[in-house]
Amino acid sequence: MKLPLKGIIPPMVTPLLENKELDSVGLKNLIEHLLDGGVHGIFLLGTNGEGPSLGYGVRKQLVTEACTIINRRVPVLVGITDTSLEASLEIAHHAKTSGADALVVAPPFYFPLSEEEISDYFRVLAPLLQLPFLVYNIPSCTKISLSPANVKIAKELGAIGIKDSSGDLNLLYAFIEAFKDTPDFSVIVGDELLLSDAILKGGHGGVAGGANVFPDLFVGLYEASLSNDVQRIAKIRKKILHIHDTMYNVENSPTRSIKAIKCALSILGICEDHMASPLQKLDTVKRNKIKQHLDLFEYGKPIRSIL
Repeated sequence: MKLPLKGIIPPMVTPLLENKELDSVGLKNLIEHLLDGGVHGIFLLGTNGEGPSLGYGVRKQLVTEACTIINRRVPVLVGITDTSLEASLEIAHHAKTSGADALVVAPPFYFPLSEEEISDYFRVLAPLLQLPFLVYNIPSCTKISLSPANVKIAKELGAIGIKDSSGDLNLLYAFIEAFKDTPDFSVIVGDELLLSDAILKGGHGGVAGGANVFPDLFVGLYEASLSNDVQRIAKIRKKILHIHDTMYNVENSPTRSIKAIKCALSILGICEDHMASPLQKLDTVKRNKIKQHLDLFEYGKPIRSIL
């Protein structure tokens, strides 16, 4: 795996059967869909992958089968965030033996932690990891916002990057500024709408949930941002904003985008839309709205033909 890690790295959804077991056929379909769209890596067991809601058996099976299907075509990142240090290490070890390339770890998400406790956690965890790791800042789920100081400590312990899903543009810029003189350290943005801002400012890529459905669209935005093609950036951002305003808003819930993405993949015949408890898939009325949005988006046409 070349450093710094760059590009579009979708937080892949976890295809499930109705009995909540792994959908192996859907998994292969989804991975090939992502790779055909030109993505630069795949992130397993993230938020869109419903990682914390999956049993450890399903998590391990997903990692094993995904690594086999991907077969080193792009880097594989595995989320190991858990409330228990031992549980995080268990998935980390399995990721190593399965052939994954890197790990992604956020602070434990149950107890509120102080700055010192966060740093101490990384001091304990990092030496026990057998793969490179990225630090994951997602305060909406952990109740903790990492600071550049926390991340600098993690870097000293071996971290190769930060995935920032805070949605705070000023904090994102602070991370980019803090590590601008460290060429092998990646600053990856998790908020789709901040992707071009991050790249233009010196960031390295994005973990965009919408890339599960529209991988070539987000790869196109990444490439346009790299070349500072202002007109192309504006056109693609307009389409991504349309996705947010339509597909991501068929339901008024904090997890509406996760459900919409999985529903869209089901409509497209890529994988089923069964969710891990406690999340529930969209009902028939909302599913039909997603289908209408996909039809209006002219899904299936090459991105270059709709810009």
